[in-house]
Amino acid sequence: MHDAEAESAVAALRTQVAAIAQQLTDAGPGTEPLADYVAPHRVALVFRKDSRLIETARVWRLGVLLVDTTGTLYAAGETTRAVDPGWPQHQAQSMEVRREYRAAAMRSGFPKGTTININATPIDLTVEALTGATGPVFLDDRGIFVRWSAHVDDAAAIAIDTYLAERTELLLHPPEGA
Repeated sequence: MHDAEAESAVAALRTQVAAIAQQLTDAGPGTEPLADYVAPHRVALVFRKDSRLIETARVWRLGVLLVDTTGTLYAAGETTRAVDPGWPQHQAQSMEVRREYRAAAMRSGFPKGTTININATPIDLTVEALTGATGPVFLDDRGIFVRWSAHVDDAAAIAIDTYLAERTELLLHPPEGA
């Protein structure tokens, strides 16, 4: 793909993401909080502050991507729910991390049952950043694509305009029973 074509494709993507954010804002499907995890830490070497989640934006989930109300695109990270974290099970480190996220969500005042997105990474929508990117969105000689799963190679990736259109449609008109 030539430089002018790549610039044009990235500009079209920016326009599409902004239009999706506006369309979702107008249609009103519920957003979810995007939050940063703040680990427990000591204050003045004496007092301990528990971990918490600090909301940074409101987002809509579009598969492996998130889009916020301002039109910023993110690579989805982890999710948790604001529910009772339960007791430590001492079985697997990953289970304890998820339990800690649930506890932080409850301490942070999120309404019970709320789904919270954590550790999402903003996607830099420039030719330089997308060329050869290892995240879910990348630019190659064919155009801009989405790796819709961690197990998908570049050949099986989906064109981003198609992916975003399908995911937006699913969010606006979910299948019956979903």
